[in-house]
Amino acid sequence: MAIKQILVVDDSATERHIMGEILTKQGFTVTFAEDGESGVAKAKADKPDLVIMDVVMPGLNGFQATRAITTDEVTKHIPVIICTTKGQETDKIWGERQGAKDYVTKPVDGAELLRKIAALN
Repeated sequence: MAIKQILVVDDSATERHIMGEILTKQGFTVTFAEDGESGVAKAKADKPDLVIMDVVMPGLNGFQATRAITTDEVTKHIPVIICTTKGQETDKIWGERQGAKDYVTKPVDGAELLRKIAALN
């Protein structure tokens, strides 16, 4: 499946802007959600080709939102890449256990992120 539409879920307006710049310059259509709850709702409504998920957010955190997306019948086919400041190996393992396909730490290296997206195609 070619990835064209990407949903970025992050509570930081700065991070959403940075991710939007990196992705739109590569021709992706990017939509945004500001927290885990709206991220899960947008994933169900819009059915993007990929979700890029922050972890540390108020309310439903990124691990919980990833689990919700990857276990729901409507959205379980959508890959999730976790993108967070939490860079410990235990965090990466926990992210994978929630269903994430990959894990990127902030500050985001655009080339690394794009490689990980390409690897999902």
